[in-house]
Amino acid sequence: MPSRQETLRSVLAQSGQKSELADALMRIDAVVLNWRRQMHKRELGHRALRALGLDIELAQVDTLFAIAAEAGDGEETMVSTVAERLSIDPSRASRLVAEMVNAGYARRAVSQRDARRTVLELTPAGEAVVAAVQKYKWLLLGEFFSGWSKADIDTFVPLLERYSDWMRASESSEAKFAGEIAELSQSVATTRQQEGRPDGTALPV
Repeated sequence: MPSRQETLRSVLAQSGQKSELADALMRIDAVVLNWRRQMHKRELGHRALRALGLDIELAQVDTLFAIAAEAGDGEETMVSTVAERLSIDPSRASRLVAEMVNAGYARRAVSQRDARRTVLELTPAGEAVVAAVQKYKWLLLGEFFSGWSKADIDTFVPLLERYSDWMRASESSEAKFAGEIAELSQSVATTRQQEGRPDGTALPV
């Protein structure tokens, strides 16, 4: 069986890409995988809560940040706004907001634009939490990048911004390689039919 690197080189060559990209792509993939695992575990967030002595959960901190975002975009914040900003369903957003209101970190108020509408605001305690978490992150991030040269930072930041757009750009690539992707899908389906389910049971015919 060919190695992952050999397979990658073959895929790149077949798609008309430079096979010498393989080494770099494998390194990038490894870094992003590790990054994704750390983000999933939210290690920095948990460290912040411990260091700051905050007896709340990360989901609740996210809720406070979602409410605080109104100051940046001029939009009044409602429960539906929190749900949209956090990409969660309205019922979960409603529960989180209620928890923050009951804990004294947020409050409900009447909209200045429509008196029939209830909006959300941070209390001074909520604002203090958001500010503390933000400053904690900036302190650690600033310390890390303080060891970088200006040239490194000037190179890294635009490239990171450029790379962050790759998911949107990949949509057009998916259309470009529709045939190859269909073959890959069929290969998986065929193998499953031949060998049965991963748990060893037979697939229905």
